Amino acid sequence: MTEAHPARSAPAAGLRLGFLGAGTMGGIIAAGLVAAGHEPGLIGVTSATPRTREELAARLGVRAFDSNAEAAAWADAVVLGVKPRAAAELLEGVREQIGDGTLVISLCAGLSTAALEAHLVPGARVVRVMPNTPSAVGEGMAGISAGAEATGDDLDVAAALMGAVGRAVVIPESQQNALAAISGSGPAWVFHGIESLVEAAVAQGLPRALATELVVQTVKGSALVLERTGQHPSLAREAVTSPGGTTAAGLRVLDRRAVRAAVADAVDACVRRAGELG
Repeated sequence: MTEAHPARSAPAAGLRLGFLGAGTMGGIIAAGLVAAGHEPGLIGVTSATPRTREELAARLGVRAFDSNAEAAAWADAVVLGVKPRAAAELLEGVREQIGDGTLVISLCAGLSTAALEAHLVPGARVVRVMPNTPSAVGEGMAGISAGAEATGDDLDVAAALMGAVGRAVVIPESQQNALAAISGSGPAWVFHGIESLVEAAVAQGLPRALATELVVQTVKGSALVLERTGQHPSLAREAVTSPGGTTAAGLRVLDRRAVRAAVADAVDACVRRAGELG
């Protein structure tokens, strides 16, 4: 497994990048690239909603295209940012504009590279990317996988794009659904836990604003402990847990309620659903 960091922007330098269906995630990546120094005039965007592409063009200085075909013909690499159910129709519509010389980077959750390649000319180069919403604050985590014809250079380009909004790892495509359940859906699991802690704090009499501040900073700090020390989560947990103390009492309740098993079941359900989409 290889890793890409935000500084790895060189592989995408000078490339014309066409974001087909520049919705929320496409807009986030485009903005990250501009902030990282990619020439705005080398970024093109399309959207089913004219207002969206015009707003991106005005805010970032990128090019707005009226049609996906026009953007695909112009681009060296296209970033597919539509909903999975719309991907096949979009690719069929730009099939003539995307040859084996154009890299296709897919952000479509659950869609395999083989499923995408079926709607493109033989030899098309496809890279599958699973981003996540913390990309909006430059702390994203993405998984990148090569299709049948994609090269190492193609993976470097995809890693450079995601490096502009966080970090990325290159993984076998067989691991994509598991990654989607962890880093793709993971923010929802974390937010759910934060919600639960905030509500519990409010029930104990803390003001909601204070409860939220306490929980958010605690989660952030705890994550940084693991990142900076490399400590195993169980050891970090044990360091907080005194025998017979308050934390131990709370953890016993979580164990009785089988919280670990519930989390595992949630991840399993997510992986199964991702497989159904692909």
